[in-house]
Amino acid sequence: MSDALPVVYLARHGETAWTISRQHTGVTDLPLTPQGEVEAGRLGERLEGLAFAGVLTSPLQRAVRTCELAGFASAAEVEPDLLEWNYGTYEGRTSADIRAERPDWQLFRDGCPGGESPDQVGARADRVVRRVRAIGGDVLLFSSGHVLRVFAARWLGLEPGAGRYFL
Repeated sequence: MSDALPVVYLARHGETAWTISRQHTGVTDLPLTPQGEVEAGRLGERLEGLAFAGVLTSPLQRAVRTCELAGFASAAEVEPDLLEWNYGTYEGRTSADIRAERPDWQLFRDGCPGGESPDQVGARADRVVRRVRAIGGDVLLFSSGHVLRVFAARWLGLEPGAGRYFL
């Protein structure tokens, strides 16, 4: 057996209405916009010809629909730990709005009141890391930006807050 790590592809969902307005979209289950559907189809074109031992998706419709339109629905399994960060009372608010009240607020350091801390999101990401390693081959993940950034940090053995360094 090889000690080589699998290649993990991180696919962020296509555009939603709150992507446009820059509102934090954690557990709110928004659909893709028409542009988001186009983006998902283009992602499928970019990934065409690649083989994955596993495809995992967040249960939220924006990720599931991106997975479908990219052409991976038949291989996908829903992974609840790929849900986006729970923003609690910051759900639906913009960073600018939050910082008007808390000027030094940083998601990856402070988390969200009534929602998740970086360590809580990191614990979910750790479970996904273990699942990906158990698959034994290259994996494609469909989810949302912040949880994928924490996954990337944890995959590399960094603290959850290091997700701030990834785009």
